[in-house]
Amino acid sequence: MGKYIVKRIVYIILTMWLIATVTFVLMKLMPGTPFNQERFVKLTAAQQAAVMAQYGLDKPLSAQYLQYMGKMLHGDLGISFTYNNRKVSELITRRIPPSALIGGQAILVGLAIGLSLGIIAAWRHNGVIDNITMVVAVLGVSVPNFVVAALLQYFIGLKLGILPIAFWESWACSIMPSIALCFAPLSSSARFIRTEMLDVLSQDYIITARSKGISQVRLLMKHTLRNSIIPVVTISGPLIVGLMTGSLAVESIFAIPGIGSLFTDSVRNNDYPVIMGLTIFFSLFYITVMFIVDVAYGFIDPRIRLAGDNSGA
Repeated sequence: MGKYIVKRIVYIILTMWLIATVTFVLMKLMPGTPFNQERFVKLTAAQQAAVMAQYGLDKPLSAQYLQYMGKMLHGDLGISFTYNNRKVSELITRRIPPSALIGGQAILVGLAIGLSLGIIAAWRHNGVIDNITMVVAVLGVSVPNFVVAALLQYFIGLKLGILPIAFWESWACSIMPSIALCFAPLSSSARFIRTEMLDVLSQDYIITARSKGISQVRLLMKHTLRNSIIPVVTISGPLIVGLMTGSLAVESIFAIPGIGSLFTDSVRNNDYPVIMGLTIFFSLFYITVMFIVDVAYGFIDPRIRLAGDNSGA
């Protein structure tokens, strides 16, 4: 396991270097410049040249690349072109809490309800709860979260007036966005855990355990659930990253000052440092979460850890 972890860390470093390099090149290939914004339109050519020199954009591409990579290694992601010369790292840090709050709540609620429904649906296969679970799962996958967000905003926020319609003023403002986002983890976890549990319940060792008179609760928790949870852990990684790093549509609908809205604003303004900083942040977060998921496999199923050790990984 130790060799495997070291190898994965090396892969993470190489992957992040490749992502940073590709992102840097793509930013330079984007049409337009940061000076296409309204506040730069009235600048003269000389003034624009002075601003370009201030941000180092007048240097050769190779020099800009080396300078950026050197600063990144020291944790400096640069200065924003549009947010009053503020540091990119500061902008990202300030925008993380709202996105993390609504994403974290969506993950917790979605997985809790989804796993519960999936377990009961498999345990009572072809019953009423099983059919309801499948309907909920299909709707959760088919209906986009921005449609759910708009419906919640109209009926609960506008018609009933139970919760704030938008903006970020209190914890209550996070409830409807979290509900809108929770349907993805809910439907995915319900479908996966139901399918895996139905497969496990048909195995010979489960039939043998039942014949020995093992209690239903013990059979469910010790023999069935543990052997069915790995696919759910697999899909949880991307879901966690996607929800906790912000949803572009949902954050825009509810006017939430999160990571998603920061990214859309930076793309619209051609704010290279912010775009690159967010791309690196998203990538590092995703790779780290998937690394944790891979390591978690060994604790959930010891056979995976032993296989990795024997192969020399």
